[in-house]
Amino acid sequence: MAKITASVYTSHVPAIGAALDLGKSNEPYWQPVFKGYEFGKQWIKENPPDVIFLVYNDHATAFSLDMIPTFAIGTAAEFQPADEGWGPRPVPTVIGHPELAAHIAQSVIQDDFDLTIVNKMDVDHGLTVPLSLMFGQPPADDFRWPCPVIPFAVNVVQYPVPSGKRCFNLGKAIRKAVESFDQPLNVQIWGTGGMSHQLQGPRAGLINKEFDNAFLDRLIADPEGQASVPHIDYVREAGSEGIELVMWLIARGAMDDIDPAPLVAVAPDATKSVPANAHPVSVKHRFYHVPASNTAVGHLILENT
Repeated sequence: MAKITASVYTSHVPAIGAALDLGKSNEPYWQPVFKGYEFGKQWIKENPPDVIFLVYNDHATAFSLDMIPTFAIGTAAEFQPADEGWGPRPVPTVIGHPELAAHIAQSVIQDDFDLTIVNKMDVDHGLTVPLSLMFGQPPADDFRWPCPVIPFAVNVVQYPVPSGKRCFNLGKAIRKAVESFDQPLNVQIWGTGGMSHQLQGPRAGLINKEFDNAFLDRLIADPEGQASVPHIDYVREAGSEGIELVMWLIARGAMDDIDPAPLVAVAPDATKSVPANAHPVSVKHRFYHVPASNTAVGHLILENT
């Protein structure tokens, strides 16, 4: 059976992709950013996934105000890098895993999460920058990503956007779906999106280090509590685009320490409940840096034990 073995979390700042594509990664401004991903690049060489389920948001390249799916799963055989106004990034075509994607869609929809099935979709920096950060640029004589990727787009651009709790519970349903797939696949789930940042209005340029690091703390140690944080808190503390962090909760909800089974009481008279079959996760890497363009960069790797 398939199994989610790890989750990877990262910002997907478009300027990072531009820095990589234009050969600026060794410039003093960018060196601290890319140094923070050196561990992850080595880690993924030693822990290669068979498939990546990558949660990101589209930036008006595949979707627009004409059509705004809350959750959209890519079920195609391949996905082309999107032209975001200055030509597609010089990165490989993303190869999908239609069979696993269709299975996850079937299972998750039957668990009452309404997904939009997308059989044709270009993928923008929200998906390709995380792949570049973790894998680097593939060599010209073997120009491909190391494994198939299932794109999973979440609307965090146009309100109403999904709540953190709904994203967290969706992660549980995705884990259940993966574990019922009858092939022995090593699956990683990646949650991406910017940390605190705001792109417009009087607060444009907002970065809140305290909020970002508290989010990382709680994502590790109290994800259920973090999932209950309302939208307004993200907007107030992390800026209008900080709401992208709810996508990290999808990946966190899919980990083994979050039991998808109903909670059980710890004692007959207890008021507190705990997961029935929870397993701890291991924090393999944590990184935070400001600034990168007009936002903060966060990166986290968790392994199931």
